[in-house]
Amino acid sequence: MNYAVALPDRGTFAAWRMAARVAISHRIAPDQIDWQTDGLSGAGLFAAQALPDDLGAHQARVPEAFVKLAGSVIWHAAPHRFALLYQALWRLDQRDGAPLSPADDLGRRLQLMAKAVGRDIHKMHAFVRFRECASDGARRSFAAWFEPEHHTLEPGSAFFVKRFADMDWMIATPRLTAQFRAGDLSFGAGGARPDLPEDASEALWATYFANIFNPARVKLDAMRSEMPKKYWKNLPETRLIPEMLKDAEARVQRMRDAGGSVARPGAAAISTRYRAAMVQRVDVPDSLQAAGVAASQCRRCGLCEAATQTVWGEGAPDARLMIVGEQPGDQEDLAGRPFVGPAGGLLRQLMAEAALDPGGVWLTNAVKHFKFAPRGKQRLHQSVDRQEIEHCRWWLGLELRFVQPRITLALGASAAFALTGDATPLAARRGGVEAGLHQGAVLISWHPAYILRLPDPTRQAQARQQLLADLQKARALAADDAPGLKVLGA
Repeated sequence: MNYAVALPDRGTFAAWRMAARVAISHRIAPDQIDWQTDGLSGAGLFAAQALPDDLGAHQARVPEAFVKLAGSVIWHAAPHRFALLYQALWRLDQRDGAPLSPADDLGRRLQLMAKAVGRDIHKMHAFVRFRECASDGARRSFAAWFEPEHHTLEPGSAFFVKRFADMDWMIATPRLTAQFRAGDLSFGAGGARPDLPEDASEALWATYFANIFNPARVKLDAMRSEMPKKYWKNLPETRLIPEMLKDAEARVQRMRDAGGSVARPGAAAISTRYRAAMVQRVDVPDSLQAAGVAASQCRRCGLCEAATQTVWGEGAPDARLMIVGEQPGDQEDLAGRPFVGPAGGLLRQLMAEAALDPGGVWLTNAVKHFKFAPRGKQRLHQSVDRQEIEHCRWWLGLELRFVQPRITLALGASAAFALTGDATPLAARRGGVEAGLHQGAVLISWHPAYILRLPDPTRQAQARQQLLADLQKARALAADDAPGLKVLGA
């Protein structure tokens, strides 16, 4: 039995997702479905029927990665995109290989389609040029014409809603038209390019574009890569490019003839610091101290852009016990030292009860920069993600290499993942010793910040006692006369 599924040209993802859910619940195979859109039908239509109205008995479960991938691929212009996505859903449900992996033929096709859609949305955000139109209300009104390569107007419009919320606008494309009026976004049919009015701001923009043009930095291949020629006909500034390129060599010569300018005061110090930073990025540190200096110039992820400074570890450089937390907090970021905020206060108090001298251990964090969200004058802590932990694991690896602790205490899930690569929940792992990625022993425990956040006094007291016990266990394992370590998974 064959089925025909007609999908609308608006709200396509939601419609496909619901249809796919019904089809998979009835275990309808991919080759039994004829996916259609825009009223077009495929082969075998006359022998096809509609999907059942209700869900079937089978319940399919898919990873979040598939939903995210489908939410991008669905806007591709290829008519077979619906069939490919359902084929991937079917294989996931059947546990047939890895249809989302780039190593799989289907996965590679879907990944390439998703990238093409992402590029098309990026081009829309960059190359839509609005013209102001007459308005009969208090809100200004604008309109634009754009020709996307894929069906990206619907997913790409959210950017314009957020950026131009205080004005009315329209974006027309051959297939669809987006209308934003009085704060409401709607979509209608597309068509031919509308007759848009002249806009005085285009002349201002063209003047600005011509004046920032640097003929000494012209790279035609790079320009065409970022601004493909198919978009030029709808961009007012591109009319100036041929003339500017024709005059580029003469302008460069005039710049040479004019000679160099005098650097502003302070430029030498800035360039010296910049060159030192570049050296630190290239050279591999050969000591714990050199690693700390190199980390102060770290640019391995975006956290360095907002944080005050790198917070490197401190303590005994030959410590037998290393304690690793998640990331610096607000006070650590300002002081440049680990564990000096409220969570650090609790940790140091418990270390004293466990007869552990902070100066005799190495205290550090899995991530060296403070991640936060600004709220007025406050900086609210945000949890680091897996990618940020993996970027910073290089610095943690250098600390482990130079300190060479006998035992490492991981405080919290982020530290445990950074040290072991295992992201499973901590509840069943706390108090256990596991094998670290550095081939050393890792004891798992709660982060003191987690204990401070517990609302139940009884549960908080219990977690506090567990962390104290783990600190005492770490001290015993780090002792010179400690027996050989029994490591789980080693």
